[in-house]
Amino acid sequence: MSHHTHEHGHEHAHEHAHGRNDLAVFQHGRPPVDRSAIQGWGADLDRKNRPAYPMERMPQRLDAPLTQPEPQAQHVEVLVSPERPHMTPLFGSPQPPSGLSGMLRRAAFKTTENDVRHWLLLLLADRVNVVEGLAEDLARGHVPNIFAEMGIKAEWEHNRVGLVKKVAVAAAVAGVGYYLLKRRGER
Repeated sequence: MSHHTHEHGHEHAHEHAHGRNDLAVFQHGRPPVDRSAIQGWGADLDRKNRPAYPMERMPQRLDAPLTQPEPQAQHVEVLVSPERPHMTPLFGSPQPPSGLSGMLRRAAFKTTENDVRHWLLLLLADRVNVVEGLAEDLARGHVPNIFAEMGIKAEWEHNRVGLVKKVAVAAAVAGVGYYLLKRRGER
């Protein structure tokens, strides 16, 4: 604990991290960044500026050295953003990209994250993956209970108005789609 006079004209005691190694932060395999060089960083560190103070309790700091964890062995395809081509030391591997949804995800990761196509392709890939999962269940002889998995029963018990709205919107979208397809076929 040390006492300092700050620009706002009063003196108070607080902890400083001078001399500690906690200013250095590893970021995905890149060299550590000295946050003290960032103008304005830590402006909210004064506990008096925190709304939760004095209820906030700081956990004891670990005096463990900040070292890069040992990289996880890669046994499956992992998609990485073009903005951050480095592999993180740890990553998720239980569901590697596969099938049509995997092709969509690979296409999405060829674009940058500020490109709307990136996110739209990922959303589409998720929806396609749901259908692939249903097909997988059927191929294994398991008939999925779609209504139970969608939580229709719970929705009916706890949010009937919301469920009715969802059904109405889905019916309207399906009706408009049917009308447009039928109209196209008549031309």
